[in-house]
Amino acid sequence: MSKIDDAVSILVDLGLPRAQQNERSGLTLLALAGLKPRTPWESATAPLLRTVDIMDFMRDAYKKNYAPNSRETIRRQTLHQFEQARLVDRNPDDPSRATNSGKNAYRLTDAALAAVRSHGSGIAYESAIADFRKRFGELSAAYRGTRDVHRVPLVLPDGKEISLSAGKHNVLQAAIVRDFGPRFAPGARVLYIGDTADKHVVMEAAALAGLGVTLTEHDKLPDVVLFDDKRGWLFLIEAVTSHGPVSPKRYRELETVFERCTASRVYVTAFPDAATFRRYSADIAWETEVWRADNPDHMIHFNGDKFLGPYERHPVGS
Repeated sequence: MSKIDDAVSILVDLGLPRAQQNERSGLTLLALAGLKPRTPWESATAPLLRTVDIMDFMRDAYKKNYAPNSRETIRRQTLHQFEQARLVDRNPDDPSRATNSGKNAYRLTDAALAAVRSHGSGIAYESAIADFRKRFGELSAAYRGTRDVHRVPLVLPDGKEISLSAGKHNVLQAAIVRDFGPRFAPGARVLYIGDTADKHVVMEAAALAGLGVTLTEHDKLPDVVLFDDKRGWLFLIEAVTSHGPVSPKRYRELETVFERCTASRVYVTAFPDAATFRRYSADIAWETEVWRADNPDHMIHFNGDKFLGPYERHPVGS
């Protein structure tokens, strides 16, 4: 058997699903163990590798040149399952790193490394495999507990408690619900909150359908959707930390998605601070709003002459 075939057999013994019992996953395991074709199994190591590092190893050591667009396939269809099965830890150097960060890195767990190093040694290998399977539950629970510390807690207006995965984007989304909502949409219900890791944390499909919004698998909702039923206003809010303001292009896309919506639509781009807003200010569509988490009591209106006129000021001390 080749080194790759042996790696696949290890994955089978460790209990990986059939979809991960393939060459791609075998090569990923070899990369994570630093094992070239002639490197003895007992010399396996556990370097901290990004997905691009794993692909470079596959190319250089095994002449398997995966296309650049395969990086997401390796991450979603191999590394994600390795993490769930406790073969690897993701970001052991920084557990708070955002799920969609380009710096995400993976390292073999001690139990997985022991199994790889003992491959071909008979009883020692069987013992390592049995130890891995026995410890799986305890390690999995401990790892989830570690990562939960870094999640972003959020209490919805109805009192329901949820948590979002770590990262600046989700911190801003929590601020939208916690700070923007009570100030500018008091009493509004949260109909949708996305998450880079968990997809739809809140998804009130029935409520959206009741407003005439029928979604397809190709429709991309804004990051946060709030509904103020007293005014009949639907707030469509994009949280921007690195991309995605309500630009003219995005405005037209959302108008298409919500063209049958019976509620009046309010488009908002939320930024964490002034610096981020300045970076995207030229891309904001007219007839939309801007809100900044660092100055939560105010909004910026990109609304032409809608608010033209003198501002009524109250006398000092009144």
